[in-house]
Amino acid sequence: MNVIVSDRRFSDPNRTADGQPRAHVALRQLKTLWLNTGTLCNLTCENCYIESSPKNDRLVYLTRADVKTYLEEISVLNLGVIEIGITGGEPFMNPEILAIIEDCLSAGLKVLVLTNAMKPMMKCATGLLELREKFAQTLTMRVSVDHFDSALHEEERGNRSWAPMITGLKWLSDSGFQLHAAGRTRWGEDERVLRKGFAELFEAQKIRIDANDAESLILFPELDGSGEVPEITTDCWEILGVDPDDMMCASSRMVVRRKGAADPDVVACTLLPYAEGFGFGPRLADSFTTVALNHPHCARFCVLGGGSCSG
Repeated sequence: MNVIVSDRRFSDPNRTADGQPRAHVALRQLKTLWLNTGTLCNLTCENCYIESSPKNDRLVYLTRADVKTYLEEISVLNLGVIEIGITGGEPFMNPEILAIIEDCLSAGLKVLVLTNAMKPMMKCATGLLELREKFAQTLTMRVSVDHFDSALHEEERGNRSWAPMITGLKWLSDSGFQLHAAGRTRWGEDERVLRKGFAELFEAQKIRIDANDAESLILFPELDGSGEVPEITTDCWEILGVDPDDMMCASSRMVVRRKGAADPDVVACTLLPYAEGFGFGPRLADSFTTVALNHPHCARFCVLGGGSCSG
């Protein structure tokens, strides 16, 4: 999903196209560090914000050694990180994923793993059960269930993607994992309708997720790149009644490893792994600065959509 930005709009980090001061967000506290374990995935979804697929290796596998470097930096600098979020691609495609998860949990951090709960995850079932036994209270699995209707879920994720997802979701629930789900709002239903439909699905499948809890079932706004979105100015915070401290980049960063790069890179948020101007280099400490909201995703997903990958 390539978002094309015009020559003028979203191009200047300090001014909008009509000359108004652009909104910036300061990192108040690094609460969540996201690890992108690589963009390879067993699926090619219709509207994947990071364009994951079985062939996309623009972001290569993050290694256990890479992750240990960041865990050490968190500890040495006393950064106050509470949670590690693990995303992809499909994280369970990464051959070192179980070791990465265990290292993060052993460091005393909460871990949230995003997965489609399909075959790559189930291949790791034995290791996951061992991690649940050791870290039941600090390990949470979040499964992508785009819609409670199987046909709409497969409209996004492809044919024959529903049944194996349900199998994995039920296995996680039956095995006693702390479990969340992530749906999408792309089909335009009212939130109450969505939550009711998910509640009925979870009840029918005996899945332990509270669909009426906003953290247990997070509903993501779309990032389809269609249509114009306004640039966010400093006046927008008051006009929209939005607090900049509620934006993802006020409390999180993401680590990626680009194909061919000598080192990983810390980027502003989970939505902008490819965008120029949103990387800070390999050290977390160098990312403690403000982020200019000069990308359409900043407006569409975070400011106007109210989205946050951490819930």
